[in-house]
Amino acid sequence: MYSSMDEDESCDESSVVSSMLWVRNLRRYIRSDAGLGSEATMELEIRKILLNIFKEKHRKSAEAGVIPSFYKKKPEDGSISHTVHRLAKYRFLKKQSDILLDGDDLDAMWLCLRENCVVDEATGSERVGYEDFCQIGSLCIEQIGSKCRRFFTPSNFMKFEKDELGRISILSFYLYAMRTVSLTQARIDMSELDEDSDGFLQPHEMEAYIRGLIPNLAQLRDMPAAFVQMYCHIAAHKFFFFCDPSRRGKACIKKILLSNCLQELMELHQESDGEGDAEQNDNWFSIASAQRICDTFLDLDKDTNGTLGKEELGAYADGTLTDIFIERAFDEHVRHGKTVIGLAWEMDFESFLDFVLALENKDTPEGLTYLFRCLDLHGRGYLRAADIHILLRYIREKWIQVGNYELCTEDVRDEIWDMVRPVHPLRITLSDLLACKQGGTIASMLIDVRGFWAHDNRENLLQEDEEPLDIDMTRN
Repeated sequence: MYSSMDEDESCDESSVVSSMLWVRNLRRYIRSDAGLGSEATMELEIRKILLNIFKEKHRKSAEAGVIPSFYKKKPEDGSISHTVHRLAKYRFLKKQSDILLDGDDLDAMWLCLRENCVVDEATGSERVGYEDFCQIGSLCIEQIGSKCRRFFTPSNFMKFEKDELGRISILSFYLYAMRTVSLTQARIDMSELDEDSDGFLQPHEMEAYIRGLIPNLAQLRDMPAAFVQMYCHIAAHKFFFFCDPSRRGKACIKKILLSNCLQELMELHQESDGEGDAEQNDNWFSIASAQRICDTFLDLDKDTNGTLGKEELGAYADGTLTDIFIERAFDEHVRHGKTVIGLAWEMDFESFLDFVLALENKDTPEGLTYLFRCLDLHGRGYLRAADIHILLRYIREKWIQVGNYELCTEDVRDEIWDMVRPVHPLRITLSDLLACKQGGTIASMLIDVRGFWAHDNRENLLQEDEEPLDIDMTRN
């Protein structure tokens, strides 16, 4: 009996020894890299290199203390690191583009939604419940592929307004999918133009993006080739006016995507029917608007030197802007720019674009910030009653020149104070103007006699909506 047990133990020991020998031989084989393909060998080498880099960084950070490094120098052009970075960025953007729905995919999704929805008898809108929503998602995945799976999730369903039966509008859902695809594609296109991959676009990169959009925008396809460069410069300037308020010379891609500027530009996808000329002129990105701005600048530039002096700029908007506002615009927004030795301060085309954008967008925080710096006569960050009185004195001069009634500046000043209702009873700040929701109107009253006339006749203008603003200002 014992002999048999000894034999069993000896067999177990021999099997263990043989298995251990097999493991040692296998490990020795793996360490020798024998039999590995070129790709496996490369992966092994890369792993060793990365491990050594990690250990070296860990050692340096341990020696330096607890403060981590917060600045990383960008790789130099032409270096291996720069090349690898560009290649990785290209592959990532290519992957994101491949999983994006195209036009045919969106059409197929819309067809599935229409075929499986329910028409609301009361409103006539096409709606779908959650169970049908999941079923439509399964059908779309079968027909289109897994790239549409992310749209048919419970969280997406909960984003939309539901009726009393818990159903959502298929049109709202489809428009959401289209906008998501459009913004994602725009981000991919902008990221490709972002040379240093810091998430910001410089002016020439933004102009390149707009230039690439022109063939795809119905209202811009017929643009003369000679005007393309100037158009891209004008169009890109609005993005930087609103998305780069600190004037750093670069705009955040995320901020561009969420701005109203991009939405306004994408409106040019629609074919022009010839009846919306007024709307086209109001759209900064239309050809008519860009040509209007160029023609205005050329008409004001009487000495044809490529810049505008104070007297030349004073003729803008038929000369209705006050002299003190023109003076302050030069003080705040021109003298900090480019200068010419031996010549008077003059406004170049880029500063003129800022000037026009501020006047055409007085109700926006960016436009009102531009104008408030001009209204703040002493640079104190707030307006006092004396400042308002000085600004209204120049309005009164132009008001009397066109034959209007005598203007009591004290009454107008009190009216402005009542409109703003500032936090501090004796000061009006930029925050007060933004909070009162009437900052654009107040700014117009203080810098433009036509703006003051429009406010003074606001009740009559409500009854004359079809009448243009350039009415005879002597009528009261």
